[in-house]
Amino acid sequence: ILTGSKNALKGVGFFIGGLLLTVVGFRTAILLLGALILTALVVVSTLMRGSIGTTDSTARFRHMFSNNRAVNMLAAARIFLFASRDVWFVVGLPVYLRTVLDWSFWEVGTLLAVWVIGYGIVQASAPRFIRRPDGRTATWLAFALAALPAAIATALTADVDPTIVLIVGLIVFGLVFALNSAVHSYLILAYADGDKVAMNVGFYYMANAGGRLFGTVLSGALYQWQGLTACLWASAVFVLAAGVLSLLLPRRVAGRSRPVGARPLARVDSQSS
Repeated sequence: ILTGSKNALKGVGFFIGGLLLTVVGFRTAILLLGALILTALVVVSTLMRGSIGTTDSTARFRHMFSNNRAVNMLAAARIFLFASRDVWFVVGLPVYLRTVLDWSFWEVGTLLAVWVIGYGIVQASAPRFIRRPDGRTATWLAFALAALPAAIATALTADVDPTIVLIVGLIVFGLVFALNSAVHSYLILAYADGDKVAMNVGFYYMANAGGRLFGTVLSGALYQWQGLTACLWASAVFVLAAGVLSLLLPRRVAGRSRPVGARPLARVDSQSS
């Protein structure tokens, strides 16, 4: 529920973004969003109790890095997994829809919003489809996912309607990607050291953010260089890298069939996507 709700709100953000670009333009939209963030900051600073977010002890930055091999391999796979999504979804896809297919800002924003909301629904529903995942689950999902951006890139260079290719490709890619991401988020709790769960999860999401940053920057650079197909081929390579790294994950979760307190698939993905 938490995961789906968070992504639903992100989807609403795409709707609002497309609407603002259509109605008031880019500069005014940025000013309005900045004012909204500033308002939220003032409200939170005023109403939040001083004890929230504080700890009794402080950890040094070096303590963020895990000595657990399984956590390190999972974090590395996570970097490439999320880079594979953002390398074509964040910059390449919306720019292609706007400049090549001549979609309006509202149409682009609506497509991305619906995709993100659907992505969240699949994440929230993942426990119904996958029971007790392990390293093998993450591996075969990654290799299955790698075929999708390659297929989309191939279809775009062939005599196929690009609108149909992208919409169908987005749906299938989002389905498999959401399941893979949910499995990763289950495994980080399964692999985390019992007395360092917060540190391990924080390190894992730091890797997640690094992958998104890398994918976003590369998305713009590759699109300027060779267009959307280059972004898609990079996505395929990144997912293959995630799959290879997943081969190094433990085949089974040692010591317990699932993380303590977790449902068949843990829903900690709400911070990552």
